[in-house]
Amino acid sequence: MINIGTSMTNFSLQDKVIVVTGGTGIIGQSFIKGITEAGGTVAILGRNEDVAKSRVADVKKNGGKAIALIADVLNEATLEVARDKVLNEFGRIDGLVNAAGGNIPEAIILKDDDIFGMNINGMRKAMELNLWGTLIPTQIFGKVMLERGKGSIVNISSMSSKRVITRVLGYSMGKAAIDCYTQWFAVELANRFGDKVRMNAIAPGFFLTEQNRALLTQPDGSYTERGNLVIKQTPFKRFGNTDELIGALQWLLSDASSFVTGTVINVDGGFFVNSGV
Repeated sequence: MINIGTSMTNFSLQDKVIVVTGGTGIIGQSFIKGITEAGGTVAILGRNEDVAKSRVADVKKNGGKAIALIADVLNEATLEVARDKVLNEFGRIDGLVNAAGGNIPEAIILKDDDIFGMNINGMRKAMELNLWGTLIPTQIFGKVMLERGKGSIVNISSMSSKRVITRVLGYSMGKAAIDCYTQWFAVELANRFGDKVRMNAIAPGFFLTEQNRALLTQPDGSYTERGNLVIKQTPFKRFGNTDELIGALQWLLSDASSFVTGTVINVDGGFFVNSGV
């Protein structure tokens, strides 16, 4: 007979300290909510000090524990300071969510742009932000988890790593590299250290946020041409809400997924598997 109480406890993040890079971003906000709702302590890492401190205040107001870490995911020195601050405050790190990333204007290729005249520096910046902005924090925070003997790392992939999505080449290459890195590093972790530290990823579909609202919707709320194409490809026929990423995150960070590593979980309303036929 299954012990329901014990089974549910496995999904808890009680007493776990989780670092969230990109914690001042839109998806990061939902991740903070999900971690604290599951009982976890969250270290909110980002470059926007005002937003980080505001989110810490919100967590504490609701009875949770949080700390603000002002750091750049591409700057090892600032990440090392952030790591030490977490350890001084809480004495441990149990999880890392690599939510920092995104697209940059210089890496966007429009329909009429010359594909043989693309902004190479812009492509490089997008790759660095999404790949190195995940790999570098893992080096610094992941080592702490290994030394402690247990931890879970969750990266953020994208539908653009799996399907060709126009315009966002630099971002897509960065996220494709995240998939490769997630699988490769998960295997190396397991081969060298057993099940001590796991690495997985979440691949969001299309979520309507302030960052992409003008690209996907008209001022009256109707869809743009690009928005309609996304909806047509998504069997659920709607955009996602960032809070709908929380369940997958809580599972991957918790002991309920203790035998899961190297996996990329699609949270996409069926976008990836749909052939369109």
